[in-house]
Amino acid sequence: MAEKKISPWVKAALDWGPLIVFFVAFNRLKDGTYTILGTDYSGFVVATALFIPLIAATTLILWLLTGKLSAMQIATLVLVAIFGGLSVWLNDPTFFKMKPTIIYLLFAGILGAGLLRGKAWLQLVMNEAMPMAHEGWMILTKRFVWLFLGLAVANEIVWRTMSDAHWVDFKTFGLPIIMIAFIMSQAKLFERHGIDTEESEEG
Repeated sequence: MAEKKISPWVKAALDWGPLIVFFVAFNRLKDGTYTILGTDYSGFVVATALFIPLIAATTLILWLLTGKLSAMQIATLVLVAIFGGLSVWLNDPTFFKMKPTIIYLLFAGILGAGLLRGKAWLQLVMNEAMPMAHEGWMILTKRFVWLFLGLAVANEIVWRTMSDAHWVDFKTFGLPIIMIAFIMSQAKLFERHGIDTEESEEG
């Protein structure tokens, strides 16, 4: 299936919708205990149970609309299904809290393996949005490896030392804000190594 373009607003809704729903569901359900099929579940686990099929549905919709999924989107869906499923099955939110750590370590490991081979695999995911020379991608990939390692450590500290509510806030708002701030901080790198695709096409 050929890749197709969709509205940035639609893509943003599909990417962020499940997380926002999880945040809202958790805050509405967090103080209660809910009996389902004879088993008592916390609001956290119930919100997790809602999140899993929702992210699966939005990922499917994104694939149907664009004809393509990135490796990160696929890995995220698989790990959400595994760790979220374990949290629901074992009635223990710990597994779901560990999921971001595993995702960030996985991404750091994959990008790091590429760097050892002299390849910037991040370019395969982001080059269309931010065309750069190979040297720029190597630098940015190294920085992303350190970012992902730092986020993995931060997630472990937050979920192990703070309340469920603080972790949900951190996951919903803290992690995205850190990621956006990091990308914005790379402006000089983009400027130094960026490629003007329009000029290159004209040439």
